[in-house]
Amino acid sequence: MCPSDHWRPSISIKNLKARAKILTQIRNFFAAHDVMEVETPVLSRAAVTDLHLRSFKLSSKENPPPFYLHTSPEFAMKRLLAAGSGSIYQIAKVFREGESGRFHNPEFTLLEWYRLGWTYHELMDEVDSLLQLILKTKSGKRETYQALFKKHLDINPHSVPIEQLQNCISQYGLINISGIDYNDRDILLQLLMSHCIEPNLGMDCPCFVVDYPASQAALAKIRYSDYDDFYVAERFEVYVKGIELANGFQELCDAEEQAARFQGDLQMRDKQHLPKVPIDNHFLDALKFGLPECAGVALGIDRLVLLALKENHINNVISFPIDRV
Repeated sequence: MCPSDHWRPSISIKNLKARAKILTQIRNFFAAHDVMEVETPVLSRAAVTDLHLRSFKLSSKENPPPFYLHTSPEFAMKRLLAAGSGSIYQIAKVFREGESGRFHNPEFTLLEWYRLGWTYHELMDEVDSLLQLILKTKSGKRETYQALFKKHLDINPHSVPIEQLQNCISQYGLINISGIDYNDRDILLQLLMSHCIEPNLGMDCPCFVVDYPASQAALAKIRYSDYDDFYVAERFEVYVKGIELANGFQELCDAEEQAARFQGDLQMRDKQHLPKVPIDNHFLDALKFGLPECAGVALGIDRLVLLALKENHINNVISFPIDRV
């Protein structure tokens, strides 16, 4: 029997060295900006409640109940912020059950950082500076979620009737996708965003999409927007060459509101027959103690390296993808 070639890394040695250089540039960037590097556990007794994320569950006879691999270091990092760490960043391995493909691997590397006392617009400026350093991009531009839907689909995402959204989905051939609830407004908006709008974003310079619908706030604050004439989430996403690269928030600091959102997620998970998951009470306790006002962002390192090296598949910038572990 011939030995399998899958012992080899999927990344070239040239790209391996280039990736190492980029990681050094990132660490130097934060050292120059006086942001401290931290490490937090990848294991947690809690799982993410987000309906669109699935946590890996690890059973242990010696240490019941089960552990979960984190999908982001966010909760643990916010516990450090509440304890008085100051502005921090982390380069972490994170894990999300789901598809593997051109831009996805179940295990990937995430850069996450938090700035105390900053607004999410100030944080966008810093993200922009980092992208100019690593990707040699021009300064980015900002567009509201509402403006993009108006520009590309001629609809107002905050007020469009669901029947019109369903017609739009049908018009663009986004029907009969397995597991999709076509009566869920946010799912329909996300389908249209990912298939009809995202591929056009960030072609000439990074595109910062700001002020998402309040129903898509996740862990972001919500405010009333006179411009949109609706409540919006103080959230942004960053796109370069049609690729989603980062997701940032004006962080929610209210423990009661966060607990209510977790419970809302659990109710929706039950309605959609998704696995029951335990919420992170340590995180909620940290919020009760007092999370300082801050803005935070998570940026995909693997996609960043892919763009920097002008590669077309994530396997070319990571050592061992899921089919080689």
